[in-house]
Amino acid sequence: MKTTIIGFPRVGSLRELKFASEKYFRNEITAQELEQTAQQLRAAHWNLQKEAGIGLIPVNDFSFYDNMLDTAVLFGAVPKRYRDLHLSELDTYFAMARGYQGTQGDVKAFAMKKWFNTNYHYMVPEIADDTQIFLTGTKPFSEWQEAKQQGISGKPVLIGPFTFLRLAKYTGEKTAEDFADEAAAAYCTYLEKWNELGAEWVEFDEPCLVMDLTAAEIDLFRRLYQKILAAKGSVRVLLQTYFGDVRDCYSTVCKLAFDGIGLDFLEGKQSLSLVQANGFPKEKVLFAGVVNGKNIWRNRYDKTRKLVEQLKPFCGEIVLNTSCSLLHVPYTLRHEKKLAEEYRKHFAFAEEKLTELSELSRILDAADPAETAAYQKNAALFAESRNCSNAAVQEKVAALTASDFVRLPAFAEREKIQHAEFQLPFLPTTTIGSFPQTAEVRANRAAFRKGEITEAEYVQFNRRKIAECVKVQEEIGLDVLVHGEFERNDMVEYFGECLDGYLFTEKAWVQSYGTRCVKPPVVWGDISRAKPMTVDWSVYAQSLTKKPMKGMLTGPVTILNWSFPREDISLQACAYQIALAIREEVLDLEKNGIRMIQVDEAALREKLPLRKSDWQSDYLSWAIPAFRLVHSGVKPETQIHTHMCYSEFADIIREIDDMDADVITFEASRSDLTILDVLQENNFRTEVGPGVYDIHSPRVPSVEEIQTAIKKMLKRIPKEKLWVNPDCGLKTRGEAETRPSLKHMVQAAAACRNAK
Repeated sequence: MKTTIIGFPRVGSLRELKFASEKYFRNEITAQELEQTAQQLRAAHWNLQKEAGIGLIPVNDFSFYDNMLDTAVLFGAVPKRYRDLHLSELDTYFAMARGYQGTQGDVKAFAMKKWFNTNYHYMVPEIADDTQIFLTGTKPFSEWQEAKQQGISGKPVLIGPFTFLRLAKYTGEKTAEDFADEAAAAYCTYLEKWNELGAEWVEFDEPCLVMDLTAAEIDLFRRLYQKILAAKGSVRVLLQTYFGDVRDCYSTVCKLAFDGIGLDFLEGKQSLSLVQANGFPKEKVLFAGVVNGKNIWRNRYDKTRKLVEQLKPFCGEIVLNTSCSLLHVPYTLRHEKKLAEEYRKHFAFAEEKLTELSELSRILDAADPAETAAYQKNAALFAESRNCSNAAVQEKVAALTASDFVRLPAFAEREKIQHAEFQLPFLPTTTIGSFPQTAEVRANRAAFRKGEITEAEYVQFNRRKIAECVKVQEEIGLDVLVHGEFERNDMVEYFGECLDGYLFTEKAWVQSYGTRCVKPPVVWGDISRAKPMTVDWSVYAQSLTKKPMKGMLTGPVTILNWSFPREDISLQACAYQIALAIREEVLDLEKNGIRMIQVDEAALREKLPLRKSDWQSDYLSWAIPAFRLVHSGVKPETQIHTHMCYSEFADIIREIDDMDADVITFEASRSDLTILDVLQENNFRTEVGPGVYDIHSPRVPSVEEIQTAIKKMLKRIPKEKLWVNPDCGLKTRGEAETRPSLKHMVQAAAACRNAK
């Protein structure tokens, strides 16, 4: 059987692309040097796949920032405000991704949203009424030629027109329908170019097909591809889907003139039954997503073999594939020197998944698959016990009752108590939690990890940074303070390292967006808290000020969603285990005098099923209660905050209100504060702080800009319920940007208070 993958991690095994890009942003290397790093990475990734025996190797899966942004640039969808900067092509691209503030002008970045149900963020293309969509870029073709020169006949991959148009933001009166003909023509030109170059396969990624689709949307998809496929010539076209099944449009997909169809047989609940009930066109190739592109556990070969055997009677040729791009898992296990073999042998990162595909190919081609060495070794691995259970934790979860998920008194009464308790002004100002993680901060943490400094020296340094942070916040005039989180590497990894039942890695980085990478911890066993995790830092910070100091925690759903979860127990059971551990921390903070506690649920929306019919049964029925379990035991005068970012919250806004937090801060500035209308329409009871400026752009917002945002908020949110804060934590920003931005924010809030 042939093998392929949908995409490969592009940052490099040691985040080489991240570091080169950041050097470029600091003007420490040239564009040519950045491109040289990119070429080296592409060559390494292609050769790695070739050596592993991957038959169809993707090209154009590489990106300096994001593939949706690449697609917008490829087809000329570059808004005028970026073109008017008159920057180089590369710098214009980065201005769209990160914003720009300099001698050429001042522009904000594109909006950023979560990529379906992952922790990856994509840049939202903007299409104005006068936008002309046509093939103008050369990136896919030049990278394909680059691969060809290395002896690799690559499979070009590109976001398909349906997904591109459906996810784009329309800034005028026109809609996706109005741009359908232009988009189809542009993709026709794209295919014609591949005919000229002699590509064998061209892949169009259409993950939007796994979502709930209307008849009109299916018709748009059909019309787009009827026109596009008429131009395919000798090129074979693969329609690739992932993150679910295509139950709404399976027959439409099968009837169109695609040469291959890629289906996800892991997250696609109905993919197998769709093939069995409806058949599969014998003249088309089925690209079967059987190796998990989103989790790091080894593939169970007996289950995959059974699945493929079930598919064979209905299909002609089958190509073994990943369920989605390997962008969503770490690069390689090779650098995990401290991870014991008893753990390592259960994991497969991107590089190891290439080996799994090759082994599966040989196993399925064998006369007797069960007799192959790879099959037997895999079977022996899964026959072992992992010894990961904790009876005490399981008993705590089993003993939970309905009252454990309810906080008393009710919200309205608590709100009055808290207003009297804190005596904050209207439009209280605060931040989301973290402050800039300077090189000095990271070096201190690294030195402690390596044993180069004592624990006392490590604590002394962090206390000094906390004191500096508190002083800065008081000088700026913020109303509610934070300790800065200088002890934390990441908002989830930190807690993973503090909780029993987790494993953590050294180099298992995964791209979240642009140059931002995270190192998700691994849920190995039952989760519990052995000791306080944040209490000492928060108590020390509170001792330095009379203003309220927020205790900063990450919520159970986000910890779970940003970890690699177990596959042997339910997500609900795991979420409740984590919730009980965080609950203990919340109660300890309260007992030690911390009166405001923020429990961030940045990823609440992330794992929401893509189909609404699965929301309550598969997710919300336990995700919302997990958060409520965390804070249901605190006193009424203790104020519970939470934070959410870079997702579309409109369709679950009532469930968010039902989390029963006292204050919720939202990312909002990149999405033009569109959440305000939703809050107003749903009579949102929780106090809110929609972000007044974007912290992911390297720019300082003016007082007037922030004041305009606050005034816009006050038209929809009562002043008694409105907080003023940035979009997100400040750890990725520099100190030179952070201080003036916060000063401007405080000045803008004061001006709005005085204006009344």
